[in-house]
Amino acid sequence: MKLKPNQTRTYDGEGFKKRAACLCFKNEREEEVLLVSSSRHPDQWIVPGGGMEPEEEPCGAAVREVFEEAGVKGKLGRLLGVFEQNQDRKHRTYVYVLTVTETLEAWEDSVNIGRKREWFTVDEAIKVLQSHKPVHAEYLRRLQLSCSPTNGLRLSCMYNF
Repeated sequence: MKLKPNQTRTYDGEGFKKRAACLCFKNEREEEVLLVSSSRHPDQWIVPGGGMEPEEEPCGAAVREVFEEAGVKGKLGRLLGVFEQNQDRKHRTYVYVLTVTETLEAWEDSVNIGRKREWFTVDEAIKVLQSHKPVHAEYLRRLQLSCSPTNGLRLSCMYNF
């Protein structure tokens, strides 16, 4: 299990834990997305993301989390949406799109907890996430609904705030 010393959880005015995540893509066509192994259940895949630190903006938290969890850097794109999870935990997650430009051989979570990463097509990722992380699968479904591919390029996207 992933333990971070001195980590302060931040909450918004409605009591939701503030989180940020990125859908990390190989390129701007957004056909292959990077998932990481869960720290709690290493045989399950998740979208990289985590809690925001005090005074941290959602976009900064998203970039920091994917660097720590997936060992990638990239070009931060649009905010896909803000997703709420109410069932087991009250989370409000800002989800961004990131195009990967650099992949580290070894990164913080691979060294410290043996975290893995793997590329999936968007449809494969939805199937992999649906059973244990349905809200993560919802991020990808929102992506599919919000952007219309034309000749392999995504021309018009609606921002969902």
